[in-house]
Amino acid sequence: MTDKKLGGYSSENKPPKNIIPAEGGVTYEQVKKQYRFYFNVVNKRYIWFALSLLILIPGIISLMVQGLNLGIDYKGGSMFNIRFEQSITQMQITNALDSVGLSGQVQLSNNGNEVLVRTDALSDEQRDAFLKAIEKEVGSFDRANLEESLVGPAIGAELKSSAIKATTVAAILILLYITVRFKFIYAFSGTLTLIHDVLIILGLFSIFQWEIDANFIAAVLTIFGYSINDTVVILDRIRENEKKMKKRDSYEDMVDKSIWQTMGRSLKTGGTVIIALLAILILGGESTKIFALAMLIGVFAGAYSSIFIASQLVVEYKARFGGRVGSKKS
Repeated sequence: MTDKKLGGYSSENKPPKNIIPAEGGVTYEQVKKQYRFYFNVVNKRYIWFALSLLILIPGIISLMVQGLNLGIDYKGGSMFNIRFEQSITQMQITNALDSVGLSGQVQLSNNGNEVLVRTDALSDEQRDAFLKAIEKEVGSFDRANLEESLVGPAIGAELKSSAIKATTVAAILILLYITVRFKFIYAFSGTLTLIHDVLIILGLFSIFQWEIDANFIAAVLTIFGYSINDTVVILDRIRENEKKMKKRDSYEDMVDKSIWQTMGRSLKTGGTVIIALLAILILGGESTKIFALAMLIGVFAGAYSSIFIASQLVVEYKARFGGRVGSKKS
């Protein structure tokens, strides 16, 4: 039998004197005692903002100075679909490209008997040299069924424009959904964290000049869904706990409590996804590496921003426009 006045404790098992059970739920003090490595996330919010800026600013500068390394999906190029009687390896095709001073993407299929090669747009002389190098380095292939195509820069530009539109529409729809479902400040902070995550991905790809292909946009849109889902879980807990606050309660402490109540879920989900993506990145084929790399960066950025950025933006708004938010030092 429990006593409501004791917050769910039995009369024989009363909570410690320094813990005052909150009506309808666990107290902040109880939450802090549950975690061995507890630290106050909210009080250190300017540190988290600074860490983000340390990554964002070099990335934005790199985007402005050297831009992105666009693959042939966006800037145009030549594609060859070559069939062999024997099984081949990616290294053989790469060696053939290197021997004539070319580079490109190599994707095997049909149990290694077929390969799709994507390179920059080739002249007739370069094309003939490449096919001769294939015969020399790899072996004979089915010339009668050789498939060649040229992706023009106009098609690449249209694809790039469509990618920008897709990400913009996704961000607007997410903003509208969270505004209707929660509050505008929640939607605004959630959308800012999405922009934060995308800029980190774009910035790192620009700094290291990793090539971007069509799979990259798929990864970015996937991160949109992953990151906002993780963010909404934390914001929803903040909303629930805010309803239970009393006048003397600290808004900062309530937000910190909400973060720690959802911390385990965020870390477990992120850790599971990261393990899977590392396996794809290390063991997967060449065609999946850009997707896996972009996803891996995005999951790290999304998990970080959900815990350390989104909720802190809500606290900043509350502090500047919503009244007292003071916290007890922890």
